[in-house]
Amino acid sequence: MAKVAVITDSNSGITQAEGERLGVKVIPMPFRINDKDYFEDINLTQEEFYELMYEGAEISTSMPEPGVVTDLWDETLKEYDEIVYIPMSSGLSSSCATAIMLANDYGGKVQVVDNQRISVTQRRSVLDAKMLASRGKSAAEIRYLLLAEKFESSIYIMVDTLTYLKRGGRITPAAAALGTMLKLKPVLQIQGERLDAFAKARNVKKAKEIMIEAMQRDFKERFKDPHGENIHLDIAYTKDIEMAEEWKQEVLKAFGDREIVMQPLSLSVSCHIGPGSLALACSHKINA
Repeated sequence: MAKVAVITDSNSGITQAEGERLGVKVIPMPFRINDKDYFEDINLTQEEFYELMYEGAEISTSMPEPGVVTDLWDETLKEYDEIVYIPMSSGLSSSCATAIMLANDYGGKVQVVDNQRISVTQRRSVLDAKMLASRGKSAAEIRYLLLAEKFESSIYIMVDTLTYLKRGGRITPAAAALGTMLKLKPVLQIQGERLDAFAKARNVKKAKEIMIEAMQRDFKERFKDPHGENIHLDIAYTKDIEMAEEWKQEVLKAFGDREIVMQPLSLSVSCHIGPGSLALACSHKINA
């Protein structure tokens, strides 16, 4: 039986410390902030990131250098026979396509999984990969099983302010000004490759209702599992943990007492939506 390692990037929300506990290697995502290079969870904490954001810093995301990725693969293959690499969605970054190209030189020993996920749903894929590896699945088999479930997930995100969507060019200044005046709370959606608009709410309470109703509809119509017996349900947030704790209790009330993981949204998403955002995510459980 091949010894299979699982590697991901920090877009999964898995920190370096948690990666060590899980037995997962995590590549930190790079950022360029005010002409200085930072790496998530290495020399850039969540707190430092939002402080710089509040100060109006120029923030741009990047992708890991190819050499950083292949050096980690080479080092890992000294101990393991195969690697499953789970980067962020190819629809949100070119890092996945680069990794697939790099893996061509590894004779099948590195299997890159492009299952169109990020943040808490990407984290679930990593945990699924670890579970499958522990059951004796090869890297190729794990990739196949994860890709079979690639669209079986949803993320709904309430945005507190339009400032950062405007700054990133995702909405026009006029639309941002109108939305700010009307105090709109946009709800965005990640289902598959892209971050898309889903709905507009007049306040936080209504935005939460929209997300809960959308998720309940997904349980019933997409997954044919109204009680969510075979679905993971998770919560993500940007910066405001007290607000997130309150949101978690509301979700538990709506969906019943169940295990819910709550994590900060990855900084690569946060830089586009800003602080004060809340997310509700689900992913179908893999039974193999």
